[in-house]
Amino acid sequence: MLDYRFPTALQMVLSVAMAEQLGKRSTSAILAYGLEANPSFIRKLMVPLTRDGIIVSTLGRTGSIHLGRPAAEITLRDIYTSVIEDKKLWASRPDVAPRCLVSANLCWYFKSIAEEAEEASLKVLETRTVADALAELKKHDTSSCEELPELEIAELCKKAR
Repeated sequence: MLDYRFPTALQMVLSVAMAEQLGKRSTSAILAYGLEANPSFIRKLMVPLTRDGIIVSTLGRTGSIHLGRPAAEITLRDIYTSVIEDKKLWASRPDVAPRCLVSANLCWYFKSIAEEAEEASLKVLETRTVADALAELKKHDTSSCEELPELEIAELCKKAR
């Protein structure tokens, strides 16, 4: 089964960072609309991101979501480890009966490859920050997206309650 927590959390954090740059408000309803995701899934992902200081959320009618620290200080690894927690990138098969050279040794061999691949992935994510990602997205932007009108944002927030 595919796990969409990291790409969704990454898009959430980048959207919050972009909204801050534009002086716009972010809410779970606005994020859910932009990500075409269920608002409850967005709120569920906000829990570890808030716990780890990546985002800060204020409650109430005028509540909003902000970055918990500067975009240049949040790495993509921070986001990944926050929402994925201890889940491994690749799961190994359970131990099987040692009937041959392969079945007797594949478990430890696969685990070592999986650990090496995961560490390499984490090193790549550690070299990129939210600020870097936003700059890269802006540099290579091919969209012709229109901003969401303020009236629609207000209506989205009412519907999400």
